[in-house]
Amino acid sequence: MGKDVIIACDFESRERTLDFLAQFSACDGCKPFVKIGMELFYAAGPDIVRELKDRGHRVFLDLKLHDIPNTVKKTMRVLSGLGADLCNLHAAGTRAMMEAALEGLTRPDGTRPLLIAVTQLTSTDQAALEQDLWIRAPMEEVILHYAENARAAGLDGVVCSPLEAGKVHGRCGTEFLTVTPGVRFAGGELGDQKRVTTPARARELGSDYIVVGRPITAAPDPVAAYQACVEEFAG
Repeated sequence: MGKDVIIACDFESRERTLDFLAQFSACDGCKPFVKIGMELFYAAGPDIVRELKDRGHRVFLDLKLHDIPNTVKKTMRVLSGLGADLCNLHAAGTRAMMEAALEGLTRPDGTRPLLIAVTQLTSTDQAALEQDLWIRAPMEEVILHYAENARAAGLDGVVCSPLEAGKVHGRCGTEFLTVTPGVRFAGGELGDQKRVTTPARARELGSDYIVVGRPITAAPDPVAAYQACVEEFAG
């Protein structure tokens, strides 16, 4: 997998998702990498993963698992059969949980989707970290510590904001993936995101993948917005 833009298909139904993606059929060579999050997965069920894979899309299954190790292991075993390219969980679930997840995700033939860990949500800032989560360390150090735990557990990378991507590579190596939401076009609405930057700046900071939702999905011309995002991220 190389650098790419992942479209967050945070829609409420299968039909809405397919209608959105149908707009790309006239775009020569456009078969976007898509993210299926909790809203769509819970609304449309596991078959939406299989269907989008059958239609030629790469799929990031963004369910952010966080539970006791045995439950996560068994759940990952189920998710592994859906054919997604990328899955995730919360690094806060501990190294033991991440190791169990990796074991569950690995198929009998040794293959598996890539597995990454969420460090801190891009809607979380330092004040929320301290006041709501009672984590007193600086945000950057928390993220780097979680990334090191994920690497030690054998994971392929982390979800972090673009602002931390380069530092994660510095601590965990250039092959350790950084998948970064919190990306907006210059002058765009931030929504509920706190730690954000532009596609071009994300590239400069070291993001391997950027996850972009509303700036593309809510754009007047989503295909043009996607193409602009890809071009800006590619440099």
